[in-house]
Amino acid sequence: MFGILRPCRHSLPGGLKADWTGHLCGLCLALRDEHGQLARTVTNYDGLVVSVLVDAQTPAEPRRRTAGPCPLRGFRTAGVANGDGARLAAAVSLVLASAKLADHAADGDGALARRPVAKAATALSRRWAGQARSGSVALGFDAGVLLDAVARQPAAELAAGQGTAGLLAATEPTETATGAAFAHTAVLAGRPGNAAPLAEAGRLFGRLAHLLDAVSDKASDDAVGAWNPLTATGTDLATARRLADDAALGVRLALDDVEWARPRLTHRLLVHELDRAVGHAFAHTGGGPGTGPDEVDLTKHGDGPGSPGTGNRRGLLAGCAAAIGLFCTCQVCCADEFPGPWSGQPRQGLCHNCDCCDCCDGCSGCGDCSCDCCDCCDCNC
Repeated sequence: MFGILRPCRHSLPGGLKADWTGHLCGLCLALRDEHGQLARTVTNYDGLVVSVLVDAQTPAEPRRRTAGPCPLRGFRTAGVANGDGARLAAAVSLVLASAKLADHAADGDGALARRPVAKAATALSRRWAGQARSGSVALGFDAGVLLDAVARQPAAELAAGQGTAGLLAATEPTETATGAAFAHTAVLAGRPGNAAPLAEAGRLFGRLAHLLDAVSDKASDDAVGAWNPLTATGTDLATARRLADDAALGVRLALDDVEWARPRLTHRLLVHELDRAVGHAFAHTGGGPGTGPDEVDLTKHGDGPGSPGTGNRRGLLAGCAAAIGLFCTCQVCCADEFPGPWSGQPRQGLCHNCDCCDCCDGCSGCGDCSCDCCDCCDCNC
């Protein structure tokens, strides 16, 4: 899964984690139902925002269905998002994945450097694009706007000049696509008056997604000579940070003009988590290789295959298999506690390393909140 919004359980208080997971699982199941099992691989964190936006504006209670046991939920059933919001999120996610796959195939990244693999990836990209177009018709949404933006992206990159103007010219197709998707959530929710501010919020969200992706990839792109919008336009990181902060503020201001039915999760994702994503992306621009808060070093926790004092309850191969299972089921990231793959000893999930603060302790609501961080309390300011 990919995307710039990756909240941990500590930053989604008061039942918001269950809501967020319900939208994520609803998107996954909508992809399966509408486009087949393979399409589930394009489930992503940013696409589910579309589903969240529809629910947040709809006066009636959100539609839910019961999903069966899943490894990502600890083999528990759950009520997940269902309906037009999840279907629109599925169509948008297919377009995002189609664009990403086509881009990697064109650049010959990794395994796609081999011509047969690149050819197969290109064919799959076109198939997903076609499915997104057909899947959006019943929703009254023209996915052609998104696909046109994807098609214009290479030309926009080639034509991008130097400086801020050139950088924003390169991000324009992404902005147009996300703006259209956000605006259509107002149509599905029956609130056409929200379309204009949501289009603005979506446009700036697309700019941010493009910028943060460029910041995160800059070092690796420069190392192999790959195209990067910051390098190509001569934009330094200070300027990129200013543009990112301005875009995040613009999203917040645009959301203030939207009429909501239940805004808490939307606010958490598109205000607090968006700010966190910006800070996280730029905090790592000067770091070298190593184990950061989003990575795991099993040997550091005394659980490597040859770690002293663990008893080596599993052999090397069995431990490796267990480790793969823990990663694939997200227990390493999201579980409160999981058994070490080699030692069997209890380990804490990586979300325990979240940089949550306690500055909002005592906040009782928007009117009483005077702090700025508010990442760990249920302050809806």
